[in-house]
Amino acid sequence: MKAQAWNLSSVALVVLVGVTACRPKGPGGGPGGGAGMEMPVVALAAERRPVTESVSLVGTLTANEEVEVQAETDGLVVAVPFQEGQVVEQGDLLVQLDDTKLTAELADAEARLKLSAASFARVRQLFEDRLISQQEFDQAASTYEVSQATVDVRRRQLKDARLYAPFRGTTGARNVSPGQVITRNTIITWLVDLDPMKVEMYVPERFLGQTHLGQRVRFEVAAYPGQPFEGEIYFIAPRLDLVTRAALVKTRIPNPEGRLKAGMVANLELKLTIQEDALVVPEAALLSNGDRNFVFVVDADRKLAMRPVEVGLRMPRFAAISTGLQSGELVVVEGHQKVGPGMTVRLAPPEKAAPYQALELRPGAPTATQTNAPTSDAPPKTS
Repeated sequence: MKAQAWNLSSVALVVLVGVTACRPKGPGGGPGGGAGMEMPVVALAAERRPVTESVSLVGTLTANEEVEVQAETDGLVVAVPFQEGQVVEQGDLLVQLDDTKLTAELADAEARLKLSAASFARVRQLFEDRLISQQEFDQAASTYEVSQATVDVRRRQLKDARLYAPFRGTTGARNVSPGQVITRNTIITWLVDLDPMKVEMYVPERFLGQTHLGQRVRFEVAAYPGQPFEGEIYFIAPRLDLVTRAALVKTRIPNPEGRLKAGMVANLELKLTIQEDALVVPEAALLSNGDRNFVFVVDADRKLAMRPVEVGLRMPRFAAISTGLQSGELVVVEGHQKVGPGMTVRLAPPEKAAPYQALELRPGAPTATQTNAPTSDAPPKTS
């Protein structure tokens, strides 16, 4: 406590000595007095207003659903009924392979199954009449089951000759043409669902306590500067990345016009805390001595007092005061170097304070913004 008191006295003494040295001397060599010698200062009233703290992150836009359309069997491409960039519905035909050979193989397998079924029916009757052995019955049953399995395989192969859209989406570039022979796993095109879109970002561990499902997130992309988009957090990873100590967080954003594309970089602003009634003063009003902060307060008689204050959120050119000030109290924002505690000052005209009043953010709350890289565990930079 003694050290703190000494620091406060030291600040006041230094300011007072500087002011005394700069004052003109009156008759007899003493400091000049009178109203004419009052030092002009620019003062502004501390105000209460809502304040939002946010963190700036970098995320990546991803499609709601995205798949490679691949062939599951070898064959000759007969038809490719989609257009590049076309919106297709779930179940629409994308590629037709030549299925004549597969159709014939299925017919052969079905004929064999029919014969096997008839043979198995006779064997079962003989077995029930105890005219054949258990082994003969088991062989006939196995033959029938193999025939049934062969038919199922042939039907699946015939089905694989046609590729259908697994969901509604937009097709990508077409990589095959009719008449082309393709092999299994050939990538024919991409199918992406762009509405809604997702933004994937990594939120450092220190901010996870203020991140929750349903939280609103604003972001911009380079393709549309000055046009903000807004989404809602729907997923927070249950575990952190062991290297970055950050958790994967996903946001869902409506994209009915398809303006957003997968792979775009999103510059996000994640709101963390909101103070509905914070006491705010211009940053220029603060004086620092080590880790302590002070302001000059002007009382009703225009006398100055140096007041220690505790600073909360810091915003661009503004600061929220936790303790030490009351709403409406005048604080000096210009002229600190010319004044000291106990001095009577002359308040500058209102137009002198206009530049500081212009620092008030446009409609909406002042924002304390912190910047953090998506994969860095370093403390975020605070504006």
